[in-house]
Amino acid sequence: MNWNPNEKDPWGRKNNNPPDLDEAIEQLRKMFFSGGSGKKSGSGGGTPFKFGFKFFSYLLLGAFTLYIFLGIRIINEADREVVFTLGKYNRVLGPGLQFHFPVVEEIYASENISRIRTFVLPTNMLTKDENIVDVELNVQYTISDLKNYSLNVEDPEITIRQAAESALRHVVGENLMDDLLTSGAAAISSGILLRLDEYLAIYEAGISVQQVNIEQRQPPAEVIDSFRDVVAAREDKERLRNDAEKYALSIVPVARGDAQRQLQDAEAYKQKVIAIAEGEANRFEALLTEYQKAPEVTRERLYLDALEEVFSTSTKVMIDVEGGNNLLYLPIDQIMKKAEEDDE
Repeated sequence: MNWNPNEKDPWGRKNNNPPDLDEAIEQLRKMFFSGGSGKKSGSGGGTPFKFGFKFFSYLLLGAFTLYIFLGIRIINEADREVVFTLGKYNRVLGPGLQFHFPVVEEIYASENISRIRTFVLPTNMLTKDENIVDVELNVQYTISDLKNYSLNVEDPEITIRQAAESALRHVVGENLMDDLLTSGAAAISSGILLRLDEYLAIYEAGISVQQVNIEQRQPPAEVIDSFRDVVAAREDKERLRNDAEKYALSIVPVARGDAQRQLQDAEAYKQKVIAIAEGEANRFEALLTEYQKAPEVTRERLYLDALEEVFSTSTKVMIDVEGGNNLLYLPIDQIMKKAEEDDE
């Protein structure tokens, strides 16, 4: 059965010749934008074309608006985003209102660069004196460059762990076990931090190490008791030394003060003795002058002064009476004066 008895093509022509491509496109244009007949129909011939053009314009405007809306991004202050254009790195978006081109561009990585990330690395290390020490290292770090952090290393967390272990092994291998387990741990932590920064700078990993702490450090279980005894003895030695220094600091100023006071007392006594001696010498010279002038009078005067000095300090006086017994004289005024002095 012949489905096309008239042997005409869809454009109303016979199938003697193949259809022209330009004519086919023209027919389709007239169907969509001229009402589908290809002929003008009086006054309403332009309406279908106008309707189709407006619809197509609105469709394009809506698609463009949606495209712009999908490309707008609001990024927080602490966040950064890496943008790829057609599979290649383009830029890093900072905080605020940003825009990227959907489909053409993609957000490859988005990270908070202010958040402090932490990990703990437990391991065994060999010290300089060939002792094995159990160490637990705590590392805190932040992202300093999101581009390097996302592109230069495949797994940043594994990279920094391996770098931290390498730095720990290197620094601990340069120190003795006693230094690691006692007062040298802080210096060792600083050395690990510096070496870890050097490694990450070589890798260009975009990581900034904030702090490194050796949280736990202890010798192997086989010798831990002996080592604790050694540490206790060292601590006792340090405590006794501190006590001695404290006592020295407290007693030395007192001793210096006593020595200074004794020097001052000695100087005062010296001046006193010299003054008394000079006074006695001057008095003797004055008496000598008077004695040379009147020897008898001077001797009598010296005798009376001596009696006065002796009797003034005595509470009993014996008087020799001629032709009778000795008389005991008690000076009441001197006895009362001495009693008052004793009470004071």
